[in-house]
Amino acid sequence: MEVIYAYATKKKVTNRGFLIGPYCPIYGIGCILIIILLSSYKYHPAGMFVLAILICSVLEYLTSYLMEKMFKARWWDYSKTKYNINGRVCLDTMLPFGIIACIVIYVLNPAIMSVINRIPETRLNILTLILAIIFVSDLIASFNIVNNFKKTIKKASLEDRTDDINKYIRDILFKRSLFHRRLLLAFPTSHAIIKRNNKIDNKKD
Repeated sequence: MEVIYAYATKKKVTNRGFLIGPYCPIYGIGCILIIILLSSYKYHPAGMFVLAILICSVLEYLTSYLMEKMFKARWWDYSKTKYNINGRVCLDTMLPFGIIACIVIYVLNPAIMSVINRIPETRLNILTLILAIIFVSDLIASFNIVNNFKKTIKKASLEDRTDDINKYIRDILFKRSLFHRRLLLAFPTSHAIIKRNNKIDNKKD
């Protein structure tokens, strides 16, 4: 979904998301919450639509907040979008959550479960273990990359302006590895140095 949205708006394919692999955990968690909490509302689509908006919006807000606290970076920002809450969620993303919930409950989950139920339990357990190992490895590698990202930010000169620091950081990370470059391409407008910029402005004043 993120890849399709990025392509529709920027006309290029980008591996969106915090992790290296082709998945966004926040969507997976959102789908699981929808299935667990809203399956009983299957015959009440209007109620499910509203509750899905609430659940997914809270999830998106908390994810944005926690990631900013952990990495000192804001990975997305809706501040320039109408009807936003602290730039973390906005009406433009809330409404699609309700639509996605309906698709998950009525189409995707039944189709996926019908396939899973045909897989022998032993094979399913092996497949789950393999996917879990891949996911955890990706998680560790991605956290390591973002920690390097933070270290690079700290090394940027406080005497430079924001644009200069941004260019300095991007130049360094683009030279490091394919994964560092992927992170920058996935979040080209991330607010990783907003707080650094505030310190610069305070010093200038």
